[in-house]
Amino acid sequence: MKDLRINEQRLWDSLMEMGEIGGTEKGGCNRLAGTDLDKQSRDLFVSWCEACGCEVEVDKIGNIFARRPGKNNDLPAVGTGSHLDTQPTGGKFDGVFGVLSGVEVLRTIHENNIETPTPMEFSVWTNEEGSRFQPAMQGSGTYVGRFDLETELNKTDVNGIRLGDELERIGYLGEMELGSRNMGAFFEAHIEQGYQS
Repeated sequence: MKDLRINEQRLWDSLMEMGEIGGTEKGGCNRLAGTDLDKQSRDLFVSWCEACGCEVEVDKIGNIFARRPGKNNDLPAVGTGSHLDTQPTGGKFDGVFGVLSGVEVLRTIHENNIETPTPMEFSVWTNEEGSRFQPAMQGSGTYVGRFDLETELNKTDVNGIRLGDELERIGYLGEMELGSRNMGAFFEAHIEQGYQS
């Protein structure tokens, strides 16, 4: 296992495939929270995780958690993830790299039949950019109790459309209680990328 390496080309290809969802002419992305494009990106993430044997659950603010069992599933999990939503003219790696680098780790340990000591969790947080619905970090902030769930679900965009209604419409308004994941550590690889129209 000391020579274990991720598949760099596969990670790049995954980033490019995800970047096509809401891709803009200059190479950026426009994939706002709660839109059909958000659904497409979430569905793709879920399919990749399920292909590696993960159980996927969604909480009441729409955060996604894909769990891969370990040797001792009573121990707290090691988590990683970020967000798939973007700014209206955001870069294709901002947030997404943190999600897909986790997916690449998942694929690597899966194809090498590695049993980790603890479970692993791969997450997508809802509306971290705060572009369509304010505030930013809405999914993670609600998860940890910084924001009130009902208040956040009732937030509206410029057209008066509720976040809760949009999450339900795209199939990502879950039943899992907030803060209920048993995680002992969480890592986020992140690229803060400038605007590209």
